[in-house]
This record gives sequence, structure tokens and C-alpha cells, in this order.
Amino acid sequence: MTDILYTPSPVVARIAALRQELDDGISQVSEYAAALASDTGISSVDGGQERNTAHLPHRRPQAGTAIHARHLQKSYNGRGVLKSLQLDVQAGEFVAVIGRSGCGKSTLLRLIAGLEKADSGSLNFAQNGQKNARPETRVMFQDSRLLPWKSVLDNVGLGLSDRRNDALAALSKVALAERAGDWPSVLSGGQRQRVALARALVHEPTLLLLDEPLGALDALTRIEMQRLIEQLWQQRGFTALLVTHDVQEAIALADRVILIEDGQITLDQIVDLPRPRARGNPVFAALEEQILARVLQHPAQQPDAAFGDVSLMRSVGQVTWAI
Repeated sequence: MTDILYTPSPVVARIAALRQELDDGISQVSEYAAALASDTGISSVDGGQERNTAHLPHRRPQAGTAIHARHLQKSYNGRGVLKSLQLDVQAGEFVAVIGRSGCGKSTLLRLIAGLEKADSGSLNFAQNGQKNARPETRVMFQDSRLLPWKSVLDNVGLGLSDRRNDALAALSKVALAERAGDWPSVLSGGQRQRVALARALVHEPTLLLLDEPLGALDALTRIEMQRLIEQLWQQRGFTALLVTHDVQEAIALADRVILIEDGQITLDQIVDLPRPRARGNPVFAALEEQILARVLQHPAQQPDAAFGDVSLMRSVGQVTWAI
């Protein structure tokens, strides 16, 4: 007897595919509901810090470093800059730090980078279950800090004489492979910052610290760079900490936006919006207005020590700068 091969009609096949999609959707909804069941998402106030406690399932690769800061104190010339600050950042999370000049944003970044030491308190890191490990850290500054006498490729591969191919691959990631032989002086501001980003990422950091690296760029270039940073963060899974004065930039990039006022974190806002984030989204605009209004409630302060002030920098860890 000849076997009869049954081939389902396109309609039947489509119904089966839709049923599978529905089953997958129900599974995802159940997963999300379980996450919400363990965390009500109700805003709370703890020690003066407003915190949105809702957490969504974390679906990105977690190659990053977790940060745990407890009661960090730091003063300059007798003036308290950080006052018993506490912060937890999950591995692979993107956190934006905002606040007026002088609130302690850059000081916090310096402490995490290992460029300054806290007067008191503790700062611990964890990766893959190993606590207190000094993370592979890179810092991006507002200026690119490229060496003008070295080519683009040599700037990216600085200190990596045996990894030229890695440097070229990093340049390809930021769409500048064709400029590898050029001098930094012939690049635009946005291109120089892309080179700085490639130089940071070629070392495969688990922690990337961003001190307003896009502040000097024009609006369109800035948006392009924001999208590039977001894409690379999603691909590589490192932890990112961004200091910025731009609330819109913070919402566009971060999982959480934290506000520092008078040396303490007073707002910790989760940004629950799909990526890439549309600035025209009414929820985006409402969140921006809400956070900006919160920032403006607090009077301006005297600026804290500039991040680039060499006189205040001491290397206390084994951090390698992206400069």
C-alpha cells in the first residue's frame, strides 16, 4: 500500500501558527504577572527617597557588574558632597544620574570608577556571583580625549598592540572602519566620540561610566549617538551609568533615572517604556515633565569638583580609563 503524504492547507497551517503564537503570548503574560505578584509596583518613600518599586523581567544578557553602595560619604574642603548615599545597580542595568550642578553626580562616578576614595561607607561590586571583584571599567568623558598624533585605529587600539583586528572590529561597530587611517583632527565631534566609544568597548568592559559624553554634540548627532550606545549596550550586556543634565536623554536611554539632591538620592524612577523609545510618545513626554518638575523644586547648589580636575584624582583601584 502506498503511503499518502498529508500536507496541511495554508489556512490550517496559519491557524496552527496563530495558536502557537497565542500559547507563547499567554506564557509571557503569566511570567509578567508572576513578576508583578512579587512586587506591587506601588511607589514608596524610604529615608526621603522616592522609589518606584515595579520591576519588569530582565531579558538582556547579563555580562555586566552589579554595584552596591552603602552610606557613601565624601567631602571636599569641609563641604559635604555625598551624604550617606545608598545605591544598588543590577548587573547589565542602564542607570541615568541627574541633578543640578554641585549635587554630587560626578563625585559618585569618580568613586565608582576608583578615581577617588569615599571618606566612609562601602562600595562593592559583584559579577557572576563573585563579590568584591574590581570590574573591568571604562569611562567616557564629554570630550573624546583622543591622541592627536595617533591615527584613529591607533587610538582605539591604545595599549593593545597585539589586537589590531579587535580595534578594527570595534571601529566597524561604530561605523567608522573606513576612517581607521585618518587623524582625529579631520573627524567631526560626533565621529570623535564614536572613536572614544570604540576605544572603550574594545576592552569589553563590564561597567561603562558615561560622564555627559554627548553634551557638546548637535541635536541630531546626539540622538544618533544615543541610539548607538543603546544598541551596543543591548548587544553586550554591560552595566552602564550615565551622568547627564538632559532629562530627555536620561529617559531615552535608562532603565532607571535617579535624582541626586544635597548629596543623597531622592528619586529613583523606573522607565517602563519599550525600546527604542519614541520621544513623541505621550507617556515619554509626561514622564519627562514629571521628572523635570521634580528637579526644579530644589534650589541650585555650588558645583562639586569637576570630573576632569586632575588635582582631585587619585587612582585607588585598578580602573583603566577610556582615555
